[in-house]
Amino acid sequence: MRAVIQRVSHASCTVNGEITGQIKQGFMVLLGIEDSDTDEDLTWLAQKIANMRIFSDENGLMNKSLEDIDGNILLISQFTLFAATKKGNRPGFTRSAKPDFAIPLYEKMIKELNNLTGKKTECGIFGADMKINLLNDGPVTITIDTKAKE
Repeated sequence: MRAVIQRVSHASCTVNGEITGQIKQGFMVLLGIEDSDTDEDLTWLAQKIANMRIFSDENGLMNKSLEDIDGNILLISQFTLFAATKKGNRPGFTRSAKPDFAIPLYEKMIKELNNLTGKKTECGIFGADMKINLLNDGPVTITIDTKAKE
C-alpha cells in the first residue's frame, strides 16, 4: 500500500456535483492498493496515519497528532499511486489492484481509521471520477509505502 498524506486546513471530495466527504483541519490521504497488500500492511499503515505527528506545537515544531488537534481524515482511493513510468510516456497501472481485491481493503482501511481515531473517516467513492479540493497547510506532504517501511 502507498499513502500520500497531506496536512490540510480543509479538504473535500465531490462526485457528480455532490460532496461525498469533507473535513476541516486534518489529513487528506490518497491511498493506493496493490495485489500483494495484506491485512498486516493495512494495520501498519492505518496506525502510522492515525498517529502521525505533523501538526505544529506552540514552538512551531511538528509534534502534534490528529487527536491533539481534534483533526479528521479524508481518505481517497488512488490507483495511480502505482503508476509505472519507466518505459515510454504513458503510465502503466498493472501493479494497482483490481477493484475486487482493492475495494474490500479500502473499506477495511476506513473501518480501521474510524476505530483508531474514534471519528468517522470521510471519503470519496472508489473508482469514481472525483474532484478533490484542498488547502495544503505548510505545505506538508508525507509519502508512505508499506513495502519500504522507513
